[in-house]
Amino acid sequence: MRLDDLGVLEEATRLLRAGQAFAVCTVVRTGGSTPRKAGAKMLVRADGTSIGSIGGGRIEHQVIEVAMGAMREGGPRVVKAHLVRDLAMCCGGEMEVLVDPLSTPQRVVVCGGGHVARALAPVLSRVGFEVLVCDELEGFATRERFAEPVRLSDSFDPADWRVPLDEHTSVIIATRDHALDQRLVETLIEQPLGYLGCIGSRGKLARFRKRLEAKGIAAAALDRVRGPIGLPIGAETPEEIALSVAAELVQLRAERRGARGPSTVTLEEA
Repeated sequence: MRLDDLGVLEEATRLLRAGQAFAVCTVVRTGGSTPRKAGAKMLVRADGTSIGSIGGGRIEHQVIEVAMGAMREGGPRVVKAHLVRDLAMCCGGEMEVLVDPLSTPQRVVVCGGGHVARALAPVLSRVGFEVLVCDELEGFATRERFAEPVRLSDSFDPADWRVPLDEHTSVIIATRDHALDQRLVETLIEQPLGYLGCIGSRGKLARFRKRLEAKGIAAAALDRVRGPIGLPIGAETPEEIALSVAAELVQLRAERRGARGPSTVTLEEA
């Protein structure tokens, strides 16, 4: 650990606590004459600013570009560059840089505090999701039913959730009332969510679709609503349904992060 890397680690800690995305770029191999050696680190924030250095010049600029793409698309990258041939830098060596993005935490809002939610929320929390359970019915969104760190809300109004409705947020609709489920679908369908799913049969979702189409909602928007939700494991009990839904969300998260490990990027591709 170099002393000049302490600022990178301190900034990473600050961004983690703030729930903000960043990427850590580490020189993992060098050959010949290079401005920095293996172990040198640079942190790239979501806005493209950085702290630390892996060598400056064109190599650093290119790695920042790769880091921005890695934060958007998920998954680590290994950047390989010959500093003269690829970048026309005066140094004559070669460098490999590991770009490891830490994306914004994935959030799940569970609408409804019934049996499935009670089984699902702790599972999602244990596998790294930030979970909010909301229910307006008295006695459902309570600490007696849901332990920390699951957050609770007594409102079905998204404005009360204090959760960004963006690509990092998934919403599971599982209330006690089909009409309420449909109203929530209608409320959320135009939001840029990473996942919008509704518990229920294909028949239930088909009826929702027909009614919402009659209200003028576009077919393309309706196609984004998932249902029935969960991986097809033959689930029947609330615990089994919770397992299937959690598995689907974990699968989607892994796909977005690039679960197959780091891809190699040449600077011609960057």
